[in-house]
Amino acid sequence: MDEETGGVADIAEIMRLLPHRYPFLMIDRVIDMRADEHAVGIKNVTFDEPFLVHYPNKIPIMPGVLMIEGMAQTIGVLCLRSIPASERPRSLFFVTMDKVKFREGAVPGDTLEYHVDKIMRRSSVGRYRGEAKVGRKLIAEAEVGLFMPLGRQ
Repeated sequence: MDEETGGVADIAEIMRLLPHRYPFLMIDRVIDMRADEHAVGIKNVTFDEPFLVHYPNKIPIMPGVLMIEGMAQTIGVLCLRSIPASERPRSLFFVTMDKVKFREGAVPGDTLEYHVDKIMRRSSVGRYRGEAKVGRKLIAEAEVGLFMPLGRQ
């Protein structure tokens, strides 16, 4: 696999590809990338995350919608990395969430894995299936649609 379409994306490459920054960057690295077909995004949830929801006498929990955002960011890295650098759009837009299910929350100490697979992609529109897992346990899932404004530099 060549460097642009496969393998691993570390935090430096993620930040080069995506406009998101702390505290809204929901992935720490992306592994197991295969062209624009499949990837696994990794997010280590820590106790000091500013987005954790705190309930009295309960362990803080990561909001489910941010897990879906982590899936979308993983897909964004996968899509943008599959496009030659000279042709990459500056923006990528998260446009749909379908078949969303939240099964359990992520808590500090969890390593979230966002498993994403392409359903279809035509030019500037793509649809992907994502699953958020902690270990082997499925905690959230969704189908996500993205739009890339190609040719609008």
